[in-house]
Amino acid sequence: MRKKSTPSVASIKTPTPPQDLTVFSFGEPESVLMDHLHDRLGVFIQPNGEYYEPPVSQTGLAKLLRANPHHGACAGFKRNMLVKHYVPTDRLHRADLHRACYDFLVFGHCYFKRVLNPFKQTIRLQHVPAINIRQGVQPDRYVWVQPDQTVTWFKKGEIIRLMEYDVCQQLYGLPEYFSAMHSILLNEASTLFRRRYYNNGAHAGFIFYTNDPGLSPESKDVLQEKIQRSKGVGNFRSLFLHIPGGTEHSVKIIPVGDIATKDEFERIKNISRNDIISAWRMPPALAGIMPENTGGFGDIEKISLVYTDNEIRPLSEIFLQLNDYLSTAAIHFDL
Repeated sequence: MRKKSTPSVASIKTPTPPQDLTVFSFGEPESVLMDHLHDRLGVFIQPNGEYYEPPVSQTGLAKLLRANPHHGACAGFKRNMLVKHYVPTDRLHRADLHRACYDFLVFGHCYFKRVLNPFKQTIRLQHVPAINIRQGVQPDRYVWVQPDQTVTWFKKGEIIRLMEYDVCQQLYGLPEYFSAMHSILLNEASTLFRRRYYNNGAHAGFIFYTNDPGLSPESKDVLQEKIQRSKGVGNFRSLFLHIPGGTEHSVKIIPVGDIATKDEFERIKNISRNDIISAWRMPPALAGIMPENTGGFGDIEKISLVYTDNEIRPLSEIFLQLNDYLSTAAIHFDL
């Protein structure tokens, strides 16, 4: 056997082996990311010096919603719970709150444009997508950045921003689930690996072995054809085989690979899922998770009431700050 060598792998040869033997010794574990991601977070002025770039890619955060079903569902569920208790008013339409709340949960900040009357009073608040908004270098100035990097400036005081406080900087909010980003990507990676595993057909199934003398060559050809036709669309079919004069050991099925017991797919999915719903502070009963015991998760109505009081009420307090920009306190939630 030819000896393999790799720069990062120590190769040790035994003193008196019957044949060449290679033993591998691996070094210390290293992070997939070369550095800690949080160490690189920061707000920097855009090269033209007009506005600040967010600490995290806004497009990247938006794409994370499609990486995992639990992550996207938790954001939508929390948004729906808040909008359900909103008392509609002409100052802020339900659709604008619906979009702004989703922005706040996904990006950690949301924006409203003030619609003024001739007397400079705010008569309506209109949602502006957070993914395109940037904080200008000048105070209280915001800019709309198009995908082609063309910019449109808002007037001073025209934009209202609500944001989740970040201890590292005060220009942009950071979503609370950010610490679970690795679990979100791990959950996605395990699913993609499983799909590719099945699509490429590299996994071994079983060896169909028979040495029965009563099996004629014609019967062997028919059996081989039936087994070959069992793969592809409509696979995992049952097969009937009868050998006249055969014994119980005439046919043997020798499994080669057992994916159900030799990989960690289910364990990885469950652990990463628990990390995700914990980051969103979602009770399993409300996160669409099937209970693994007969008792379930308990009284769903009580769980919903506690969740509303501990999560939705504080979230509504953030949007009640909009009343500070209106002549009358028009924003209300029926909690």
